[in-house]
Amino acid sequence: MTELVEQVRARLLAQAEELTTRTEGAREGSDPEHVHQMRVAVRRARAALKAGLPTPGLDAELKWLGASLGAVRDLDVQLDSLRARAVGFDEDELAAVETLLHGLVVQRRAARQTMRRVLRSKRYRKLLDALREAATSATAVPVEDTEDEPPALISVVRKPHRKLMRAAEALGENPPDDDLHELRIHGKRLRYAAEMAEPAARKRIKALVSATKEFQDVLGDHQDAVIAEETIRGLLTDLGDGVPVTVVFAAGRLVERERARKAHCRTQWRPLLTEVDLAAQSLFDRAPE
Repeated sequence: MTELVEQVRARLLAQAEELTTRTEGAREGSDPEHVHQMRVAVRRARAALKAGLPTPGLDAELKWLGASLGAVRDLDVQLDSLRARAVGFDEDELAAVETLLHGLVVQRRAARQTMRRVLRSKRYRKLLDALREAATSATAVPVEDTEDEPPALISVVRKPHRKLMRAAEALGENPPDDDLHELRIHGKRLRYAAEMAEPAARKRIKALVSATKEFQDVLGDHQDAVIAEETIRGLLTDLGDGVPVTVVFAAGRLVERERARKAHCRTQWRPLLTEVDLAAQSLFDRAPE
């Protein structure tokens, strides 16, 4: 159990330091990677807490922080993605895309203002202090080794793996978009658990993290395409009557490209899930590194 306790503590402390280091860059705003990495740190910290001393209050505060970071990050991704889909458009079409995206730009500006207030708040400073304190007091959830079970640190992976595979087995041949989004969340939780278990089986854990990341990325692209189409339609509606024909045409072309991306992702996720399952199973057989 000692290795699990120490890894939980190390994980929490690392995320506290990542948040602290990235805060000023996120406030300043010139590089969106700061917000992205802070959001990842929040998710990793929450995953570590699940393996440590139950701290619902701290988890709730991390969720609060993650919401403000996520609002900015999601808009960053949407803007970058939609502009990337417009590669190859002529100048008039690119101008039409910017007209279409103006509403997102305004939303992002407002989200950044909210996030900056959060990152300057006393509540945020207290959260960082609480996270560091948890790093020194975390006690692992009891997971005992037996002849039939892998070491405790690897056992952290078993539950999210089981949930992922059960969720996948429940899906039909052509699952709804929302179900694939939920499947991605299960994959993300497995990945973060695997990262925490790395000291127990480095080579096999790295294989699992790599497989899960690829699986997660494909379903992430799928979800981005789903959200992008919804966003495009919403932006057109917000522009009201009298939308220029060039904007409507550009929006239609963007929707076509998002649908093609979505269809491509749907051909990829099942083989990638098989790779995730194989990598996870290799952790449970106690095979030597």
